[in-house]
Amino acid sequence: MSFTAWLSIILLGKHCFDSISFSDKIVTGSFDKKAKIWDANTGQCYHTLKGHKMEIVCLSFDPHGMLVATGSMDNTAKLWDVETGQEIFTLAGHKAEIVSLHFNTDGDKLLTSSFDNTAKIWDVCTGQCIHTLEGHSGELSCGQFDFTGDYCLTGSIDRTCKLWDVGTGQCIETFRGHNDEVLDACFNATGNKLATASADGVARVYNVFTGACIALLQGHENEISKIQFNPQGNKIITASSDKTCKVWATETGNELQTLDGHEDEIFSCAFNYEGDTIITGSKDNTCRIWKDQTIVQTWEK
Repeated sequence: MSFTAWLSIILLGKHCFDSISFSDKIVTGSFDKKAKIWDANTGQCYHTLKGHKMEIVCLSFDPHGMLVATGSMDNTAKLWDVETGQEIFTLAGHKAEIVSLHFNTDGDKLLTSSFDNTAKIWDVCTGQCIHTLEGHSGELSCGQFDFTGDYCLTGSIDRTCKLWDVGTGQCIETFRGHNDEVLDACFNATGNKLATASADGVARVYNVFTGACIALLQGHENEISKIQFNPQGNKIITASSDKTCKVWATETGNELQTLDGHEDEIFSCAFNYEGDTIITGSKDNTCRIWKDQTIVQTWEK
């Protein structure tokens, strides 16, 4: 699916709180407690997903595009059938809002991260909780499976990121070093590195197997809210409330580019599959596409 189709839904306006795409479909979640599944090409709404009692905070397609997961401030996640729009399971057990959702590569497990200081791993086929990941001393901000599905990570306002064994639910490693909340974290494509973004304005790259910090990404003037590896793994992009995105060399931590042009905090950033184009979303109500530090296209709400 093109960036253009994805952005057309993001910029529908105030009704859209979060959105994600799969192939020719897009799902959006809203403060009105509903999610909607859209045709990416025509903008037609296929289904309205009703059932949450409070705002929808996060959502995700499964890897096969057959299911949608939604997470809400009502402390639950829900699984929905993409074709029919029908609710399949309500995943109840968290004691505070769910702020992050992530399917594993096979699509048979879902990771939910919550403000109750825990994450949970769910069996998608049964809707049952497999493990509750306990150990953080503060609210969670993010969670992600690695490519193999054998491990997952969680980031927290307790200033740490943790690595977990999915099979046992046990914490394997705690990554420390930040002086403020960890706001985002991610694996690279092979799962041998992870990167963290913090409210301290610094991002860190760690060796997953040794726990060692191998690079510090320093240069932002304010908190970093989003971080991502490019598909090739040799670059990292960060988005900050200082109104810029920066591109970094993974191995050295050297700053390669600064994308400057937004007029407010940048809350989202991503590479395309080839890794040569970047998309950014900002509180200035615009999304921009960048290539070689040049703004190629801007969408404004």
